[in-house]
Amino acid sequence: MAGSSMKAIKLRIKSVESTMQITKAMQLVATSKLRRAKERMENSKPFATVSRETLMEAVSQCDAQTTPFMEKREVKNRCYVVIAGERGLAGGYNANVFKAVAAHAGDTPYCVLPMGKKTIDKFQHLHVKLLDESLFHVEGLGVSICFRLANQLIEGYKNGDYDELVLVYTTFQSMMSQEVRVEQLLPIEKPEDEDARNVVTIYEPSPAELLEQVMPDYLGGRLYSAACDSYASEISARRNAMDSATKNAGEMISDLRLKFNRARQGAITQEITEIVAGAEH
Repeated sequence: MAGSSMKAIKLRIKSVESTMQITKAMQLVATSKLRRAKERMENSKPFATVSRETLMEAVSQCDAQTTPFMEKREVKNRCYVVIAGERGLAGGYNANVFKAVAAHAGDTPYCVLPMGKKTIDKFQHLHVKLLDESLFHVEGLGVSICFRLANQLIEGYKNGDYDELVLVYTTFQSMMSQEVRVEQLLPIEKPEDEDARNVVTIYEPSPAELLEQVMPDYLGGRLYSAACDSYASEISARRNAMDSATKNAGEMISDLRLKFNRARQGAITQEITEIVAGAEH
Protein backbone atom coordinates (compact mmCIF):
# COMPACT_ATOMS: atom_id res chain seq x y z
CA MET A 1 0.00 0.00 0.00
CA ALA A 2 2.80 2.36 0.96
CA GLY A 3 4.74 1.40 -2.16
CA SER A 4 1.88 2.33 -4.48
CA SER A 5 1.45 5.63 -2.62
CA MET A 6 5.17 6.43 -3.01
CA LYS A 7 5.01 5.60 -6.72
CA ALA A 8 2.03 7.94 -7.22
CA ILE A 9 3.85 10.75 -5.39
CA LYS A 10 7.00 10.25 -7.51
CA LEU A 11 4.92 10.44 -10.70
CA ARG A 12 3.22 13.59 -9.41
CA ILE A 13 6.58 15.21 -8.61
CA LYS A 14 7.85 14.40 -12.10
CA SER A 15 4.72 15.89 -13.65
CA VAL A 16 4.96 19.13 -11.64
CA GLU A 17 8.69 19.44 -12.43
CA SER A 18 7.88 19.16 -16.13
CA THR A 19 5.22 21.88 -15.81
CA MET A 20 7.64 24.04 -13.83
CA GLN A 21 10.20 23.85 -16.66
CA ILE A 22 7.57 25.08 -19.12
CA THR A 23 6.41 27.98 -16.94
CA LYS A 24 10.02 28.99 -16.23
CA ALA A 25 10.82 28.97 -19.95
CA MET A 26 7.72 31.07 -20.74
CA GLN A 27 8.69 33.52 -17.99
CA LEU A 28 12.17 33.93 -19.52
CA VAL A 29 10.74 34.42 -23.02
CA ALA A 30 8.29 37.05 -21.74
CA THR A 31 11.09 38.84 -19.88
CA SER A 32 13.21 38.98 -23.04
CA LYS A 33 10.28 40.34 -25.08
CA LEU A 34 9.23 42.92 -22.50
CA ARG A 35 12.10 45.36 -23.07
CA ARG A 36 11.36 45.60 -26.81
CA ALA A 37 7.62 45.87 -26.17
CA LYS A 38 8.12 48.76 -23.71
CA GLU A 39 10.45 50.52 -26.13
CA ARG A 40 7.91 50.20 -28.94
CA MET A 41 5.17 51.48 -26.63
CA GLU A 42 7.21 54.57 -25.65
CA ASN A 43 8.06 55.31 -29.28
CA SER A 44 4.37 55.23 -30.25
CA LYS A 45 3.26 57.87 -27.73
CA PRO A 46 4.72 61.16 -29.13
CA PHE A 47 2.74 61.05 -32.39
CA ALA A 48 -0.48 60.17 -30.56
CA THR A 49 0.09 63.03 -28.10
CA VAL A 50 0.87 65.68 -30.74
CA SER A 51 -2.01 64.62 -33.01
CA ARG A 52 -4.43 64.76 -30.07
CA GLU A 53 -3.27 68.25 -29.12
CA THR A 54 -3.80 69.41 -32.71
CA LEU A 55 -7.20 67.74 -32.81
CA MET A 56 -8.34 69.27 -29.52
CA GLU A 57 -7.21 72.72 -30.67
CA ALA A 58 -9.40 72.42 -33.75
CA VAL A 59 -12.28 70.89 -31.78
CA SER A 60 -12.30 73.85 -29.37
CA GLN A 61 -13.28 76.13 -32.26
CA CYS A 62 -15.89 73.83 -33.81
CA ASP A 63 -19.40 72.78 -32.90
CA ALA A 64 -21.70 69.89 -33.77
CA GLN A 65 -23.28 71.85 -36.64
CA THR A 66 -19.99 72.19 -38.52
CA THR A 67 -18.62 68.63 -38.27
CA PRO A 68 -20.19 65.15 -37.89
CA PHE A 69 -17.37 64.12 -35.57
CA MET A 70 -18.86 66.19 -32.73
CA GLU A 71 -22.53 65.42 -33.33
CA LYS A 72 -24.09 63.52 -30.43
CA ARG A 73 -26.68 61.03 -31.63
CA GLU A 74 -29.05 58.70 -29.90
CA VAL A 75 -26.96 55.57 -29.41
CA LYS A 76 -28.81 52.81 -31.24
CA ASN A 77 -25.67 50.92 -32.16
CA ARG A 78 -22.10 51.11 -30.91
CA CYS A 79 -18.77 49.98 -32.30
CA TYR A 80 -16.01 48.72 -30.00
CA VAL A 81 -12.37 48.45 -30.99
CA VAL A 82 -11.27 45.68 -28.62
CA ILE A 83 -7.58 44.85 -28.16
CA ALA A 84 -6.69 41.65 -26.32
CA GLY A 85 -4.09 38.90 -26.70
CA GLU A 86 -3.17 36.25 -29.19
CA ARG A 87 -2.69 33.58 -26.51
CA GLY A 88 -3.76 32.84 -22.96
CA LEU A 89 -1.58 32.08 -19.91
CA ALA A 90 -1.47 35.78 -19.02
CA GLY A 91 -3.50 35.82 -15.82
CA GLY A 92 -6.68 37.87 -16.12
CA TYR A 93 -5.40 39.99 -19.02
CA ASN A 94 -7.91 38.83 -21.66
CA ALA A 95 -10.82 38.22 -19.28
CA ASN A 96 -10.58 41.75 -17.82
CA VAL A 97 -10.86 43.31 -21.29
CA PHE A 98 -13.95 41.26 -22.14
CA LYS A 99 -15.56 42.09 -18.78
CA ALA A 100 -15.02 45.80 -19.45
CA VAL A 101 -16.75 45.53 -22.85
CA ALA A 102 -19.72 43.65 -21.35
CA ALA A 103 -20.09 46.16 -18.51
CA HIS A 104 -19.93 49.18 -20.82
CA ALA A 105 -22.19 47.77 -23.55
CA GLY A 106 -25.13 46.90 -21.33
CA ASP A 107 -28.17 46.18 -23.49
CA THR A 108 -27.07 48.40 -26.40
CA PRO A 109 -26.48 46.50 -29.67
CA TYR A 110 -22.88 46.65 -30.80
CA CYS A 111 -20.34 45.47 -33.33
CA VAL A 112 -16.64 44.86 -32.76
CA LEU A 113 -13.38 45.51 -34.55
CA PRO A 114 -11.27 42.82 -32.84
CA MET A 115 -7.49 42.83 -32.48
CA GLY A 116 -5.91 39.62 -31.21
CA LYS A 117 -6.94 36.01 -31.75
CA LYS A 118 -8.56 35.72 -28.31
CA THR A 119 -10.77 38.72 -29.13
CA ILE A 120 -11.86 37.21 -32.44
CA ASP A 121 -12.65 33.84 -30.80
CA LYS A 122 -14.55 35.48 -27.94
CA PHE A 123 -16.91 37.59 -30.02
CA GLN A 124 -17.39 34.90 -32.66
CA HIS A 125 -18.59 32.69 -29.81
CA LEU A 126 -20.99 35.46 -28.70
CA HIS A 127 -22.23 35.84 -32.31
CA VAL A 128 -21.34 39.55 -32.37
CA LYS A 129 -20.86 41.21 -35.75
CA LEU A 130 -17.13 41.58 -36.51
CA LEU A 131 -15.85 44.30 -38.86
CA ASP A 132 -12.62 42.40 -39.54
CA GLU A 133 -11.50 38.85 -38.71
CA SER A 134 -7.90 38.99 -39.94
CA LEU A 135 -6.14 40.81 -37.08
CA PHE A 136 -4.84 37.78 -35.17
CA HIS A 137 -1.52 39.33 -34.12
CA VAL A 138 -1.21 42.47 -32.00
CA GLU A 139 2.57 42.04 -31.68
CA GLY A 140 3.33 42.78 -35.33
CA LEU A 141 0.50 45.24 -35.98
CA GLY A 142 1.91 47.92 -38.27
CA VAL A 143 1.18 51.63 -38.56
CA SER A 144 -0.18 51.24 -42.10
CA ILE A 145 -2.76 48.71 -40.92
CA CYS A 146 -3.89 51.05 -38.13
CA PHE A 147 -4.38 53.91 -40.60
CA ARG A 148 -6.41 51.62 -42.87
CA LEU A 149 -8.57 50.63 -39.93
CA ALA A 150 -8.98 54.29 -38.94
CA ASN A 151 -10.35 55.19 -42.38
CA GLN A 152 -12.68 52.17 -42.25
CA LEU A 153 -14.02 53.20 -38.84
CA ILE A 154 -14.52 56.84 -39.87
CA GLU A 155 -16.40 55.75 -42.99
CA GLY A 156 -18.70 53.54 -40.92
CA TYR A 157 -19.37 56.35 -38.46
CA LYS A 158 -20.20 58.82 -41.22
CA ASN A 159 -22.51 56.31 -42.87
CA GLY A 160 -24.42 55.86 -39.60
CA ASP A 161 -23.48 52.19 -39.14
CA TYR A 162 -22.87 53.07 -35.46
CA ASP A 163 -23.42 56.14 -33.31
CA GLU A 164 -20.43 55.80 -31.00
CA LEU A 165 -16.91 54.49 -31.44
CA VAL A 166 -15.27 53.16 -28.26
CA LEU A 167 -11.74 51.83 -27.72
CA VAL A 168 -11.16 49.13 -25.08
CA TYR A 169 -7.54 48.24 -24.35
CA THR A 170 -5.07 47.67 -21.50
CA THR A 171 -2.60 50.35 -20.53
CA PHE A 172 0.81 49.53 -19.08
CA GLN A 173 1.20 51.15 -15.66
CA SER A 174 4.21 49.23 -14.33
CA MET A 175 5.71 45.75 -14.36
CA MET A 176 3.18 44.69 -11.74
CA SER A 177 0.17 46.77 -12.77
CA GLN A 178 -1.93 46.93 -15.96
CA GLU A 179 -5.26 48.75 -16.23
CA VAL A 180 -8.14 48.24 -18.67
CA ARG A 181 -9.38 51.48 -20.18
CA VAL A 182 -12.60 52.29 -22.02
CA GLU A 183 -12.13 55.40 -24.16
CA GLN A 184 -14.72 57.09 -26.37
CA LEU A 185 -13.18 58.06 -29.71
CA LEU A 186 -16.28 59.35 -31.52
CA PRO A 187 -18.11 61.64 -31.15
CA ILE A 188 -15.42 63.97 -29.84
CA GLU A 189 -16.22 66.14 -26.86
CA LYS A 190 -14.93 69.69 -26.45
CA PRO A 191 -12.21 70.12 -23.82
CA GLU A 192 -13.69 71.44 -20.58
CA ASP A 193 -11.13 74.21 -20.19
CA GLU A 194 -11.77 75.83 -23.58
CA ASP A 195 -12.86 79.13 -21.95
CA ALA A 196 -9.52 79.35 -20.17
CA ARG A 197 -7.54 79.60 -23.42
CA ASN A 198 -5.50 82.78 -23.77
CA VAL A 199 -4.31 82.04 -27.30
CA VAL A 200 -6.69 81.77 -30.26
CA THR A 201 -5.37 79.99 -33.33
CA ILE A 202 -6.49 81.27 -36.72
CA TYR A 203 -7.01 78.39 -39.14
CA GLU A 204 -6.78 78.36 -42.90
CA PRO A 205 -8.76 76.37 -44.00
CA SER A 206 -11.48 76.39 -41.32
CA PRO A 207 -11.21 74.36 -38.08
CA ALA A 208 -13.92 71.98 -39.34
CA GLU A 209 -11.97 71.26 -42.53
CA LEU A 210 -8.77 70.79 -40.54
CA LEU A 211 -10.60 68.36 -38.25
CA GLU A 212 -11.73 66.39 -41.29
CA GLN A 213 -8.12 66.10 -42.47
CA VAL A 214 -6.54 65.38 -39.08
CA MET A 215 -9.06 62.82 -37.83
CA PRO A 216 -7.76 59.78 -39.83
CA ASP A 217 -4.19 60.50 -38.72
CA TYR A 218 -5.22 60.98 -35.10
CA LEU A 219 -7.36 57.84 -35.03
CA GLY A 220 -4.71 55.72 -36.76
CA GLY A 221 -2.05 56.93 -34.33
CA ARG A 222 -4.36 56.30 -31.39
CA LEU A 223 -5.04 52.71 -32.48
CA TYR A 224 -1.34 52.02 -32.99
CA SER A 225 -0.41 53.51 -29.59
CA ALA A 226 -3.16 51.50 -27.85
CA ALA A 227 -2.03 48.29 -29.58
CA CYS A 228 1.58 48.87 -28.43
CA ASP A 229 0.36 49.64 -24.91
CA SER A 230 -1.79 46.50 -24.86
CA TYR A 231 1.00 44.26 -26.13
CA ALA A 232 3.42 45.52 -23.46
CA SER A 233 0.68 44.91 -20.87
CA GLU A 234 0.07 41.39 -22.17
CA ILE A 235 3.76 40.47 -22.01
CA SER A 236 4.06 41.92 -18.50
CA ALA A 237 0.91 40.07 -17.34
CA ARG A 238 2.20 36.80 -18.84
CA ARG A 239 5.59 37.24 -17.17
CA ASN A 240 3.92 37.82 -13.80
CA ALA A 241 1.56 34.88 -14.27
CA MET A 242 4.39 32.51 -15.23
CA ASP A 243 6.51 33.76 -12.34
CA SER A 244 3.67 32.99 -9.91
CA ALA A 245 3.08 29.59 -11.55
CA THR A 246 6.79 28.73 -11.26
CA LYS A 247 6.85 29.67 -7.57
CA ASN A 248 3.66 27.70 -6.90
CA ALA A 249 5.13 24.67 -8.68
CA GLY A 250 8.27 24.92 -6.53
CA GLU A 251 6.16 24.99 -3.36
CA MET A 252 4.09 22.05 -4.58
CA ILE A 253 7.24 20.01 -5.29
CA SER A 254 8.54 20.74 -1.77
CA ASP A 255 5.25 19.55 -0.25
CA LEU A 256 5.21 16.41 -2.40
CA ARG A 257 8.80 15.55 -1.47
CA LEU A 258 7.91 15.94 2.19
CA LYS A 259 4.97 13.56 1.70
CA PHE A 260 7.23 11.14 -0.19
CA ASN A 261 9.80 11.11 2.63
CA ARG A 262 7.09 10.51 5.21
CA ALA A 263 5.66 7.66 3.14
CA ARG A 264 9.13 6.13 2.75
CA GLN A 265 9.80 6.41 6.47
CA GLY A 266 6.43 4.78 7.14
CA ALA A 267 7.30 1.93 4.76
CA ILE A 268 10.70 1.40 6.42
CA THR A 269 9.15 1.41 9.89
CA GLN A 270 6.55 -1.13 8.76
CA GLU A 271 9.25 -3.42 7.32
CA ILE A 272 11.32 -3.24 10.53
CA THR A 273 8.21 -4.02 12.59
CA GLU A 274 7.44 -7.05 10.41
CA ILE A 275 11.05 -8.31 10.66
CA VAL A 276 11.07 -7.94 14.46
CA ALA A 277 7.70 -9.66 14.72
CA GLY A 278 8.94 -12.52 12.54
CA ALA A 279 12.12 -12.93 14.59
CA GLU A 280 10.15 -13.16 17.85
CA HIS A 281 8.18 -16.07 16.46
